[in-house]
Amino acid sequence: MAISLDTRLTRLLGCRYPIIQTAMGWVADPKLVAATGNAGGFGFLAGATIEPQHMEAAILETRRLTDQPFGVNFHMYQANAGEIVELVLKHGVRAVSYSRSPGKAMVARLKDAGVVCMPTVGALKHAVKAVEMGADAVTVQGGEGGGHTGSVPTSILLGQVVEAVDVPVVAAGGFKDGRGLLAALALGADGIAMGTRFLMSADSPVPPATLERYLKVRDPAAIIVSRAIDGMPQRMIRNELLDSLERSGGLKRLLLALRSALAYRRHSGASIGQLLGSALKLGGTDGLTAAQTLMAANAPMVIQKAMVDGLPAEGVLPAGQVAAAIDSLPGCAELIESIVQQAEQRLAELCRLAGNEKKRTIEGGAG
Repeated sequence: MAISLDTRLTRLLGCRYPIIQTAMGWVADPKLVAATGNAGGFGFLAGATIEPQHMEAAILETRRLTDQPFGVNFHMYQANAGEIVELVLKHGVRAVSYSRSPGKAMVARLKDAGVVCMPTVGALKHAVKAVEMGADAVTVQGGEGGGHTGSVPTSILLGQVVEAVDVPVVAAGGFKDGRGLLAALALGADGIAMGTRFLMSADSPVPPATLERYLKVRDPAAIIVSRAIDGMPQRMIRNELLDSLERSGGLKRLLLALRSALAYRRHSGASIGQLLGSALKLGGTDGLTAAQTLMAANAPMVIQKAMVDGLPAEGVLPAGQVAAAIDSLPGCAELIESIVQQAEQRLAELCRLAGNEKKRTIEGGAG
């Protein structure tokens, strides 16, 4: 039995399967995004960690590698957020994802240009607000998800959001296979989004030493939520850096924040004023300390140690709890094909069970 994977999400984005590859910093590069698109999914470039002068090159490189649609992720507190939006409009990128809303005017401008606006949220109220601001779809990430995350499990949050909004809803947090896709569709989602599963793939740019560290995690309890990096809950694999920060006081965290800010300034070309402006935007909205706001704005530089330099003990290892259940590194084509096939097989099994139950009911009534 074939399962129909033509959902509101696939029609909105123009992809074959309702499977989204999320925009992980330093990970979601043109190769991974193109591989996802070529396999029938939909990928997002990580615009928060691409230098402004290289953002356009990344979009063009992705276009060279695939003729399938793709998206770009950005954060409004980035110094170059406006430049990224202009590049999205210039090159007709299909969709954008973001966490904090860029505002009604910016959303309207993107939508008027035919760009799909698909924010990621971790709470019901944020999903409702995002739709009010004009979002075309929302990705809801439950507490199982990697990186910055909330506390509500995906299954509960997904149900709440599906009931509350009338746009396509994408489920994120805890997904890796066809069983998860089928479960999400059964709960009312229009598709799933996966970060950790794509990070742990043959098309991922993550260095072997870091991937090996991910593969060694077998206990979900080792993938914890900590506020040590920037004061906001973030799910990561426990490692030497995180253990050290958990034990340290505010001064050590502030020094790390300052080093990260200076490194990010060199990487991004942002001025000191722009960095402080980004930090103040975050501090004003979330009530974070100086060290926390600096780290929140420049956290990509801490992640870079693991994701680019291949030093998993010295950088942050964002991961969903599902990482503990992953033991292989397939390419995107193999991964997405296996997800679709497993979803079809599982649905066929459920239909057989339902058919057998119906048959027993009929026979019982006839007796």
